[in-house]
Amino acid sequence: MKIGVLCLHGFTGGRHEIKTFTQYLEQQTDWILHVPVLSGHGDKLNLSHYTAEHWLMDAEIAYRRLYKKVDMVYIVGFSMGGIIAMYLALRYKVQALVLLSPAARYIRTKQFAIDLSKLFMDTLHGDYEKNDFFRLYEKKVIEVPLHSVTEFTRLVRIVSPYYHKINTPVCFVQGKKDELVPYGTATYLYQTVASKKKELIFSPEGKHLICYSDDTKEWFPKVLEFMRGCV
Repeated sequence: MKIGVLCLHGFTGGRHEIKTFTQYLEQQTDWILHVPVLSGHGDKLNLSHYTAEHWLMDAEIAYRRLYKKVDMVYIVGFSMGGIIAMYLALRYKVQALVLLSPAARYIRTKQFAIDLSKLFMDTLHGDYEKNDFFRLYEKKVIEVPLHSVTEFTRLVRIVSPYYHKINTPVCFVQGKKDELVPYGTATYLYQTVASKKKELIFSPEGKHLICYSDDTKEWFPKVLEFMRGCV
């Protein structure tokens, strides 16, 4: 039986956001992985001319192409990709979902303020270029038009009324120090979806880029075990 895994990155991101997890799956399985780049995303952002509908259609096309090659499809979605993954599960046959830092809610202001304060202190000492937060968000702040942020929030609004209709097996992974998505978001989704088979994994020190948290050696195997249990 051929298994395919469609992996979806987040808003303003690209394949790099989930690279460590996709590499882990490649090492541990013989599954066929497909990691598309959504319109306007990737190494060089060009978001101005794209909308929520473009990103949803990109994901649908990617799913259809993968499904032609395999017998069943898992979908891994990071951040906005997690919302798109749920959208696909509502429309297509999906064996299981893995939602990493799903952006059903966004901007966890407390952690964001902590990280911003550290950036401010580093700036005072002339070390801002060494600040992890600065390196992560400098490009996004400079290159992301307000229109695109509006489209991201609109995409969430398109899917959010239907969370309770999702009955696909689903595994949530959420960092408790996520600077963008409140860690309670995963709990909210866990309680909202209709799935009978579901699992919730927390990373105590994990931030938004959960695939680069220090405890991936602990939760990567747990997610893989969940996926294998859905065959």
